[in-house]
Amino acid sequence: MTSPSARPVRLGVQIAPQHADYTSIRDTVSAIEALGVDIAFNWDHFYPLSGDPEGQHFESWTLLAAWAEQTSVIEVGALVNCSSYRNADLQADMARTIDHISGGRFIFGTGSGWFERDYDEYGFDFGTAGTRLDALADDLPRVEARWAKLNPAPVRDIPVLIGGGGEKKTLRIVAKHADIWHSFSTPDVLVHKLGVLGTWCDTVGRDITEIEISTELRGKTTEEADELYELGTTLFTLGISGPAHDLSPVEDWLAWRDAKNA
Repeated sequence: MTSPSARPVRLGVQIAPQHADYTSIRDTVSAIEALGVDIAFNWDHFYPLSGDPEGQHFESWTLLAAWAEQTSVIEVGALVNCSSYRNADLQADMARTIDHISGGRFIFGTGSGWFERDYDEYGFDFGTAGTRLDALADDLPRVEARWAKLNPAPVRDIPVLIGGGGEKKTLRIVAKHADIWHSFSTPDVLVHKLGVLGTWCDTVGRDITEIEISTELRGKTTEEADELYELGTTLFTLGISGPAHDLSPVEDWLAWRDAKNA
């Protein structure tokens, strides 16, 4: 994948569910939808990842259901859901329900988990990175099978977004199951990772162009974003956090997105 995709460039904004009242988070979702952001993401943790570790924090899936109800155009999802916290069939049912609440705007973002405090405080087995990835590989076929059984079925074929860049396990899972692959790669790293992903796609019989490439913008310049776009990235994500949600970077990156799509 060495040239821009036929897909339009999209901007997702991850609103961290930390250090802010619910009303502020809710109003920020409405604000980014009004600005024209493509996807509103949160994250699936139980404690803040920055700032005061005992600061305000809200749960991911219940927020997503509320966002689905309050919005009308923007897609919603977690960047990413932690598969370890919930039974795979339950995750599928929750996703299907939010997909209906949103009218077919839900993205099933998922990963294997990494923040040990979440596990320790809530009584989940942390295990190892390898065992968590093995569990994710086992869970995704169950999620897909449950979607096929549910009545009513999901509104659409729910897009699966998988986050992570591990070359032996994560990218193999991406090749088998993902509609979107998300990473924090620089251009140089992305070149290498796409090569690995391409090899895994060949192994499992998948066309890599079926997978949308997503990359985090944090700390990146527009020049780096241009390079990532030339490599095939079309979904770019930007994180913001409370207590004050500064939307000026969102506006700047929307202008960049619109120029790319012109």
